[in-house]
Amino acid sequence: MDCILYQFGDGVARITLNRPEKMNSLNAAMHGEFRQAIERTLADDARALILTGAGRAFCTGQDLAERVTPPGSPPPDLALSIETHYKPLVLALRALPIPVIAAVNGAAAGAGASLALACDIVLAVRSAFFIQAFSKLGLAPDCGGSYFLPRLAGSARAMGLALTAEKLSAEQAAAWGVIWQCVDDDRLMPEAEALAERFAQGPPLAYAAIKRTLYASPHNTLEQQLDLERDTQGALGRSEDYREGVTAFMEKRPAVFRGK
Repeated sequence: MDCILYQFGDGVARITLNRPEKMNSLNAAMHGEFRQAIERTLADDARALILTGAGRAFCTGQDLAERVTPPGSPPPDLALSIETHYKPLVLALRALPIPVIAAVNGAAAGAGASLALACDIVLAVRSAFFIQAFSKLGLAPDCGGSYFLPRLAGSARAMGLALTAEKLSAEQAAAWGVIWQCVDDDRLMPEAEALAERFAQGPPLAYAAIKRTLYASPHNTLEQQLDLERDTQGALGRSEDYREGVTAFMEKRPAVFRGK
């Protein structure tokens, strides 16, 4: 893989967007490699995933060089691009049953910002920023941006960010609750690795259930969510992991979770 770097070890998968000379902007080849890397996390039975970028940017969205058309030729089919690339990518990333950590090392712009927000936990360096740059191009947010941003930032802030295309600093994003944490630039990967290693030793069945129930919550009534909690706890309560968790707690030792 050239556009995407994949590493795996000690239960943690690491995907690095690797077009630093293009600020890790996304092209068709990169999409294909990205999807393959996500599939490899499942094949490797990874228990956590870190997503980051090479160089000074996390991801600056679509590579606009692919969008330039000669005068008189038909315009690019953006709907086809979304249906073929962006929609499957976001759904595949969100469907992973493991904690996904975005380690945002620099600019996250356009679809790159949406991609970061599609992850379960976002860490960002203080020098990083997020920008919904679509309106500058005469477009609306995609790659899930119109879904994630209102849920994380609230409708007023989401609308303001989308309409103005103003930068949102990592510190402000953390203050607003859009991301999990803002960290010093030299602490990004140590913090991300420590969090991933913690997840790799944690209860995989519970993590998958936490993702499933929290992401279902906005679409459910209170009664529906209580029913989902009931069914989820019922299933988890029959697991070996739950028995191990209770036993370890009573014995005052770290639990050893096996995902069974």
